[in-house]
Amino acid sequence: METQEEHPDVARAVAVLKAVADPTRFTILWDLTQGERPVGQLAELTGAHVAAVSQHLARLRTAGLVSSRREGTRIYYRAAGDHVRALLEDAFLTARALGEETPAEAAATAKSRTAKAPAEAAAKTPARTRKAPVRRNAAAPRPAPGA
Repeated sequence: METQEEHPDVARAVAVLKAVADPTRFTILWDLTQGERPVGQLAELTGAHVAAVSQHLARLRTAGLVSSRREGTRIYYRAAGDHVRALLEDAFLTARALGEETPAEAAATAKSRTAKAPAEAAAKTPARTRKAPVRRNAAAPRPAPGA
């Protein structure tokens, strides 16, 4: 049996799959196969903060799936080539063969999950109440233990 060291392409393929294995990154990448977008527009699409989207784009760029260009102060991102779209389409076809949803359904589900996550987390977290500090007068009698 051959090891990973004998096939460096295996490590590269695993890195690509790991980069795509996040619903937000998958959604971003799918949108970038449709055309070039600035970070702000991708943040709106995913419902994530611009800083979080920038981190996702950095991961996709490291994997070689995204390229960028600067225009003034804006940076525009795009899929690195047609092979990226082919990778995502193959993932959709594989998911469908396994009984999963269609590409449009998967993108919509990923988008709604990303948008709902902060609201659901806020709903599950009890509101913090501010308690007034307890002030004790040193001269005031203290209750006896067990009373």
